[in-house]
Amino acid sequence: MRTSSTWGHLVALVLGLAALVSLALLAFAWPALNAAPRDVPLAIAAPAPVVAELEQNVRSNAEGAFDVTTVADRAAAVAAVEDREVYGALVVGPQGAEVLTASAASPAVAQLLTDVAGRLGDSQGAAVQVSDVVPLPADDPRGVGLAAGALPLVLGGIATASALRMRVPQPGRRVAGVLGSGVVGGTAMVAILRGLGVLEGNFWASIAVVALAITATAAALLGLEHVAGLPGMVLGGATVLLLGNPLSGLTGAPELLPAGWGDLGQLLPPGAAGTALRSAAYFDGAGAGAPLLVLGAWLAVGLVLMVLPVRRRPAVPVAAATPEPSAVAR
Repeated sequence: MRTSSTWGHLVALVLGLAALVSLALLAFAWPALNAAPRDVPLAIAAPAPVVAELEQNVRSNAEGAFDVTTVADRAAAVAAVEDREVYGALVVGPQGAEVLTASAASPAVAQLLTDVAGRLGDSQGAAVQVSDVVPLPADDPRGVGLAAGALPLVLGGIATASALRMRVPQPGRRVAGVLGSGVVGGTAMVAILRGLGVLEGNFWASIAVVALAITATAAALLGLEHVAGLPGMVLGGATVLLLGNPLSGLTGAPELLPAGWGDLGQLLPPGAAGTALRSAAYFDGAGAGAPLLVLGAWLAVGLVLMVLPVRRRPAVPVAAATPEPSAVAR
């Protein structure tokens, strides 16, 4: 066992830690500073002559911010919001103009659409009604509770992988530990969030999402450790924590992140888990298909890597590596 180190090792360690801290700061600060709406899905329901005017109004006030689609009427617009096809809608009918939002999908986008309603009202000289079609719970009206749950969700997977690596060497038992920890940890987290009034909807569906997220993260990290050793596990954990967490979109929406980074975040466990949990808790599961597939893929790949036969270089016996005293004497 090595008990001392050279100055070179110390310098490398200091520089490595500085690089890790810098990467963490960049990963968390850069997306936040560059947050802006980019192709946010938005529906418009209005008479044909009005649709073009509304589209022009939206584009002139926020170029590139919205990806506009047209629907037949207010009912279709509400359905599109509830199915998570769009974040909101502009509706013009006999009763006047109305903006539909869904704070449960993203409080930040809902506020953005509320601002759009204000500008639209100013241009028309009349107040525009704002209706929150899928609101957040009364105990968490700004969605801070759900966003705060992102980090414990990531840490749950990392902690599970770390504990099993240190205490459970058998691959089969590690698989059982991953699955069991996911179920127990998922149940505990959902119970706490529901007790705090953060989550609504189907209790068991939310547990399934959180359990899948924990098991997927833990299995992937243990799989990397099995085939690439501790460095592989550390690199995987850093990627999930320092990249996946800030790119998850839970504090805003994937469409508010810099171009391309929101899509990447949805391919990592934290982003997929956050989107799936929103769907399960507030939208009766609508829009959960793609993120569940992502989590399932991470879990499947991780489990395969965990049990994959790996040829390791045999350790050199101490007796063979150390010359015998008699041989030295001769």
